[in-house]
Amino acid sequence: MTGFGAAEGAIGDARASVEIRSVNHRFFSPSLKLPQSLGRWEGEVRELLRQKIARGHVTLTARLDRTAGTQTVIDEVRVAQYATAFKELKKKHALGGEVDLATILRMPDVVAVPTDEMDAGAGEALAAIVNQAVANLVAMRRSEGAQLATFLLERVAAVESRLARIETRAPIRLKEHHERVKRTVSDLLGGPGADPQRVAQEIAILADKLDVAEELDRFRSHLAAFRETSRSQTADPVGKRLGFILQEMVREANTIGSKASDAQIQEDVIAIKEELERIREQVENLE
Repeated sequence: MTGFGAAEGAIGDARASVEIRSVNHRFFSPSLKLPQSLGRWEGEVRELLRQKIARGHVTLTARLDRTAGTQTVIDEVRVAQYATAFKELKKKHALGGEVDLATILRMPDVVAVPTDEMDAGAGEALAAIVNQAVANLVAMRRSEGAQLATFLLERVAAVESRLARIETRAPIRLKEHHERVKRTVSDLLGGPGADPQRVAQEIAILADKLDVAEELDRFRSHLAAFRETSRSQTADPVGKRLGFILQEMVREANTIGSKASDAQIQEDVIAIKEELERIREQVENLE
């Protein structure tokens, strides 16, 4: 599921900003971009994301602004020492040219550059900022999830409508097939003199192969479970469970299609499979 979350906070003497973006993905796939000074906590940040986000390709970017209180420091004592040493060398060896400030500033240890090293407390500060960014991301994903749930329930209603048509047609089709099979079996077994018990036995065997009542009952139970799960208000991820239920519905649809030697039922089965495919495309990305 797609989403965006951002947060800011202080880490030591620096100001940190964290942005998290997520796009659809069947599994949890993190990508972290941390400043070098925060790299030692990459594992902790990755684990924090894994605990809060079950699915999605997640990109986290952190930035540090050290402009406040981190000005470059010039060691004036060393500047004086270098200046004196250069002048003495110039005088001693009769060298030409002037001793300028730019040359002295390039000498070792004259300019003190602020260090990027962070103390141990920076990890906790970073985790707090990441947690806030994740919370904002989850809030956006939850809003999108509510809209997606509405779409899924609409598709489930469409499947139920087609299933109702099959339930109405199935016993009629079965009765018609009984009569047709009865005539066919009687002819094959010798016409009017055929053994009625044998005819009835053959019809019962064929009827069992054609009856889809059990598949329809199971399909109904799967639809009820899917609807209940999609409306769940718990914080636990439901995407994978919906995926498992969907697999069972696809299996029942395939069985009904293979048993139904009827044009109307086949048409409804095809329509159901199309709806299930639309559901699958969304469920794969749903957390």
